Amino acid sequence: VQLQASGGGLVQAGDSLRLSCAASERTFSRYSMGWFRQAPGKEREFVAAISRSASSTYYADSVKERFTISRDNAKNTVYLQMNSLKPEDTGVYFCAADRFGGVTNVRPLDYDYWGQGTQVTVSS
Repeated sequence: VQLQASGGGLVQAGDSLRLSCAASERTFSRYSMGWFRQAPGKEREFVAAISRSASSTYYADSVKERFTISRDNAKNTVYLQMNSLKPEDTGVYFCAADRFGGVTNVRPLDYDYWGQGTQVTVSS
């Protein structure tokens, strides 16, 4: 499956952004989906994940209460609504698909397909 992330940009602290990730396949609903981010010089880290049916979600502690992951299986798209952004949220954001489910999978190696990433920069 091919994934295309979009929606990144340059914002100020406290602002909001909504990222989207469109999948190429109609079998999108068979995949759990996740968002990761990577800051310069740092490892890729887990942000959020959502189950196939959207019945379950899971978040990194650093984004709980600020970020919301959702999906629209009819549109083959997963979203990440980011509110109250902080400078430490800066990084390249990647969406990823997991064939075997497991909404609590937080390691990049658990995911099978990756999008190209979209840059999010939060200024103080």
